[in-house]
Amino acid sequence: MIEEQTFASVWDALADTAQEAAHLKVRSALMIELNERIKEWAGSDTQKAARLGITKPRFSNLKAGRVDLFSLDALVDLAATAGLAVSLNLAAA
Repeated sequence: MIEEQTFASVWDALADTAQEAAHLKVRSALMIELNERIKEWAGSDTQKAARLGITKPRFSNLKAGRVDLFSLDALVDLAATAGLAVSLNLAAA
């Protein structure tokens, strides 16, 4: 019999460690905000990719939410390029 587990988030369920889950949560939040900003832009995906300074395939991965393919540094850089101010808010777990 398989024991059911409950997780605080999908990232907690997918990650092997609390540290990995924390990384996934932050990267996911950045990616969501980036995608919201990008939706506001006029133009084709190719034009939007160029505006961010990335290739069309990389842009497609961003739009698809491929968190596993983007480092935190890369997402912070993209957010800054997109005109988003990135800040950090820490709280006790």
